[in-house]
Amino acid sequence: MTNDEQNPTIFLIPGHWLGAWAWDDVAEHLRGAGHRATALTLPGLDSDDAQRTSRTLDDQVDAIERALAQDAATGHGPAVIVAHSGANAPVSMLLDRHPDLLRRVVWVDSGPLAPGSVFAPDAPADLDELPLPAFEDLAANASLDGLSPDDLEQFRRRAVPEPGPVLRQAVTLTDDGRLDVPTTLVCCSITSGQIQELAAAGHPMFAEVSRLTQVDFVDLPTGHWPMWSRPADLAQVIASAVSSTR
Repeated sequence: MTNDEQNPTIFLIPGHWLGAWAWDDVAEHLRGAGHRATALTLPGLDSDDAQRTSRTLDDQVDAIERALAQDAATGHGPAVIVAHSGANAPVSMLLDRHPDLLRRVVWVDSGPLAPGSVFAPDAPADLDELPLPAFEDLAANASLDGLSPDDLEQFRRRAVPEPGPVLRQAVTLTDDGRLDVPTTLVCCSITSGQIQELAAAGHPMFAEVSRLTQVDFVDLPTGHWPMWSRPADLAQVIASAVSSTR
């Protein structure tokens, strides 16, 4: 095995309202440990993009695919993808289209989606974008545990509204080969035991978890944004997942 195969590129994909900046602390820890880590800002999450509100899930999948293809062209692939929260939609579609480009996927307080999943099926057709909600509203659906006032201030200041088309587009999946990609689920605001119980019970949000053929569960107790609340620990979990795939 070559050095590049032993040390694959780690692509860090942020969830809704976030850009590559959200991974700064985790990426620093990974690089300090000798890993090659690259964070992506998905189409629609760049505040300087004049066409931001028209970006789709397909645009996001294409952007991840281009990054992986460029990495593979330099001899570094297959890569490892780390996907947080709402990045599960484009990453699920990427896994479906190109499982061969990935060595492992690491879901951070997230997981693979089932075919036909839509983040906001009731969103009106004329909704251009969804701004970051008030924190009291956000906390009703996603734990803010572990976040300092400074974390929350940065989140509010740097968050970019999520494009309406991304929220409304259904996830299309056709290749069950995606289920064979080695997978790590990092469980933060819900425990691994709870996830496995829900998956076994057929809960639609976790239906795909029970179909994965190679999956590890890691508990990292904290809120929904561990890249800020426990960045060093999350980096160690990611590094361990990368090592386990060599």
